[in-house]
Amino acid sequence: MLCADQNFDIAQVIRFFRSKPGELIIYYELEESEKSSSRGIVEVCPDTHRITRFLEKPQDGLTASRLASVVFYCIQRDTLSYLSDLLSLQPQATDRTFGQFWEWLINEKQLDVFGMKLPTGFQLIGQVGLSDYTRWLTHYSTKQQDNPAKPITCRSYARVGLMGNPSDGFNGKTIAMSISNFWAEVTLVESQTLVLVPHPLNDPTEFGSLQDLFCISRKEGYLGGLRLLQATCKKFYQFCSKQGIALTKQNFTLKYDTNIPRAIVSATLKCLMKFYNITDNDLPKPVRANFILNVETDELFITAGLQDRVVQVYEGLIYMDFSKKLMEEQGYGNYVSMEMSSLPLFWLAYLSDPSDSGRIHSNVRQRWLNGEPLVVDAMTSFAELTDQARTALQHRDWSRLAQLMDQNFELRRSVYTDDCLGPGNLKMVHLARKFGSAVKLPGSGGAVVGLCLDQARLVEMRQAFQQAGCVFCVIAPYNPSASAVGGQD
Repeated sequence: MLCADQNFDIAQVIRFFRSKPGELIIYYELEESEKSSSRGIVEVCPDTHRITRFLEKPQDGLTASRLASVVFYCIQRDTLSYLSDLLSLQPQATDRTFGQFWEWLINEKQLDVFGMKLPTGFQLIGQVGLSDYTRWLTHYSTKQQDNPAKPITCRSYARVGLMGNPSDGFNGKTIAMSISNFWAEVTLVESQTLVLVPHPLNDPTEFGSLQDLFCISRKEGYLGGLRLLQATCKKFYQFCSKQGIALTKQNFTLKYDTNIPRAIVSATLKCLMKFYNITDNDLPKPVRANFILNVETDELFITAGLQDRVVQVYEGLIYMDFSKKLMEEQGYGNYVSMEMSSLPLFWLAYLSDPSDSGRIHSNVRQRWLNGEPLVVDAMTSFAELTDQARTALQHRDWSRLAQLMDQNFELRRSVYTDDCLGPGNLKMVHLARKFGSAVKLPGSGGAVVGLCLDQARLVEMRQAFQQAGCVFCVIAPYNPSASAVGGQD
């Protein structure tokens, strides 16, 4: 057996083996050109990683699995006695193969055997000579010298909550849209050691003066983007180890650029998945959104909601149902991509010194957990507004959508109160309504999103917001389908 990457982490394999009450088989996913009839095929339970069936070079149609054993096993000492048992049952030398041993051990003896995936290609599985190994080693060495690894660059986008927020944290429903105005971009390139590169603006270590340090720290805080890179890498390794994915021992350098730091985790995860060849089957989109949220909440103790991470992963215009039944049964909600063509013109305005997410959420969560009727009923109403907004979007009924956006804000206001929403948010809402625009909070605070059906008043409204010290922009929706056609990442 020869691994295409040559450097897979044997220590990670041993740790996984020791964590399981049974034997271990390394497997990989066959490429399109490889036939399952030439390999030992395994069927693996995705939840327990237990191999439920082993088929030695099966004929077509016997299994839908494309997961192949690579003749790399970890066997407990007590299990070795089964080898002599099989030899006594198979007098013919041609029947004494490891593949048939595992087939007998798993399918007939029902022993606990677990699988660990190595997300890479393999060559020379089977009976080969030294010259074959030498040829392939030369091939890989030459390939690395002649074709150095190209940088991997991935971008994740901000989102605006069009309807239903903040009920995503309360088993509600929401509709949100990714926008290309704000983004985080991460670049990964293979290197000798693992390096996280500080951003010159977001991770400063030099200042022009004590006053500069004061002003930057007051506005940006003390923690830049490096902690997001590091936490994502740590959680990624932990996830792969737990899920039985053996990563190759390759190092890399990570650097980032952003105008919205909270999207860094998502962009970093995209890079890591590409670098280590982790597929959607290994890390499905709903699980990926949970992963990103866990990096922020569990590792870094950042107040965050699942809605943002779902939209970062799925991208586009997304309807999300976070009902308690769904979340408890499958661990994630129901996420549906919606049509984005012919959307109306949305706008966004925000304060130069936005509110803190933790403050804007106030004590509503505790009131909800206590079963306070006002809060519980409000979260149900948010979900109902979202379903109505979904219908309005599907029928392109923009007047109805505008009414629902205003209702969303007033419902939120009744639960959170003006004191919690703060004067800055209320000032922007009042200003938008002077120009007849629908308006609501797109997130936790510090910004408003609007739908102005009278386009003639949009320029006048922009000037009014700018004069009030706010930043105003027309939203540029990010449509992943259109970007894929255009060849963008």
